[in-house]
Amino acid sequence: MNVKTAKKPQKRVEVNYELRFKMQRYGSDNLYPQNIVDITNASGTAKLCLSRYEKFVEGYGFNNEAFSEWKINRDGVTMDDLLKSVAGDLTRFGGLALHINYNVLGQVTEVNYLPFEQCRLEETDDAGVVAHILTHIDWKGEKTKNGQKQMVIDKNITRFPVFNPDPLVVMRQIEDCGGIDNYKGQVLWLSIDGKYQYPTPIYDAVITEISTDEGLGNIKYRNVRNNFLVACMLVTKKGLPNVDENGKEVEQKMISDEDLRQFQGDTRGSKIMVVELENGEDEPKVVQFPARNFDKEFTVTDESVVERIYSQFHQELFYSIRIGKLGFSGDVMRDAYEYYAGEVTNEQRFIERAFTMLFANWYDKMIPQDFSIKPLKYISADKNDKSNGE
Repeated sequence: MNVKTAKKPQKRVEVNYELRFKMQRYGSDNLYPQNIVDITNASGTAKLCLSRYEKFVEGYGFNNEAFSEWKINRDGVTMDDLLKSVAGDLTRFGGLALHINYNVLGQVTEVNYLPFEQCRLEETDDAGVVAHILTHIDWKGEKTKNGQKQMVIDKNITRFPVFNPDPLVVMRQIEDCGGIDNYKGQVLWLSIDGKYQYPTPIYDAVITEISTDEGLGNIKYRNVRNNFLVACMLVTKKGLPNVDENGKEVEQKMISDEDLRQFQGDTRGSKIMVVELENGEDEPKVVQFPARNFDKEFTVTDESVVERIYSQFHQELFYSIRIGKLGFSGDVMRDAYEYYAGEVTNEQRFIERAFTMLFANWYDKMIPQDFSIKPLKYISADKNDKSNGE
């Protein structure tokens, strides 16, 4: 077998064009970001790994601690707040988006976080350039605003020019829209997969395992709640039909379905059932059978799924610590933290370059230009331990 004859996998993200909006769809249904959020939120393992991934990308914040408290919009959002928001989007989606406001001189005066999942790319022009970013509060069309469902239609979609801090370009855009009061600003949209490319996050390759993790949880739930406490089968006769006061036949059961449900599950098992017989009726018959605990049958699948999810996030050391393979000590944790802090340096540099590009045209020239992020280190509980990075 060679590459030509091998079975071809499906595309992870299909990019088609939505002609009515002149937009590139993000996935075949235009809901790739929303879909991966739903899938990962249903997996405890994926949420844990994502949380750790985000935590390490954010690190301890900026090395310039004074800069962390700089307010960068009228709502009082600080650079620390902004870093946390973009770290969350970069780790979950593989990209980030920021809304930029300018003054009449074409200088950046305000930066606002824009949820990445709300953004879509406009169709490219003949030169392969994307001129606008389209945003919608909910591309599923389910959210409401002022009591009205926000359908995915033109009037609910906003188009922003892509980020271009050239003062001449900005001032021309301000003039074209009728003045600064009508100017909507620009959007800085960046993908870790490249310019004008919809990104796929690092865990996309194990999205099947992440979904399987949810399914395994459902199996455990059903076992505990409904299955392995059932120890026998109760057999009763259906009985002859009765006639009610209106002359209609009604089915008669010695034991109703609702009665049987009272004896299943973790909070109801091991109860005693009392059945009173009418004269001439046969007594119910109990048939014993062993309970099935499906947990054991899925143990190997469970372990391999969790391990693959950890591996895709490059968190093998944390998985080894979790299963007891490496033990647990301050030295082991410090090594794990140092290793993983090195694994996320690309993401941190991605954020640093974005901020450097953004604030090069900030109206206040006093703003610091050091956007480096302090790596996360393990802090030992022993305050006398001088190797904890403090």
